[in-house]
Amino acid sequence: MKMPDIIETTMFAPCGMNCLVCYKHCYHKKPCAGCLNGDNGKPEHCRKCKIKVCAEEKGFSYCFECTEHPCKQIKSLEKSYNSRYNASLVKNSSTAKVIGLVDFMKLQQKEYTCSACGGIISIHDAECSECQIKSK
Repeated sequence: MKMPDIIETTMFAPCGMNCLVCYKHCYHKKPCAGCLNGDNGKPEHCRKCKIKVCAEEKGFSYCFECTEHPCKQIKSLEKSYNSRYNASLVKNSSTAKVIGLVDFMKLQQKEYTCSACGGIISIHDAECSECQIKSK
């Protein structure tokens, strides 16, 4: 899958994840549309996400809108993403809150576009969805 010219802001998950760079999105013929766009193609853990449910119950689209951010659930996910993928969902959320989702997604586009072929580099395995070159 090639990196689109514009990453839709609806690909930004409540937790701070850019759903476009998720391996479930990158490598599937029928990729999910992201956390905020229905459940078609989503893995079960995303459909049952407690973080998304919490944000919805509080009337938020994104966790960074909540005064409790980062909460215990976000901190737990943050620890996992820091150790496993060298990524910070809290930093993503903070940056998106400060500069806006459109500009944040532009930064993500630069960071996760394969320089060799223009494919999408998965945050989960640092591999390009098109040429399978490892980047990080």
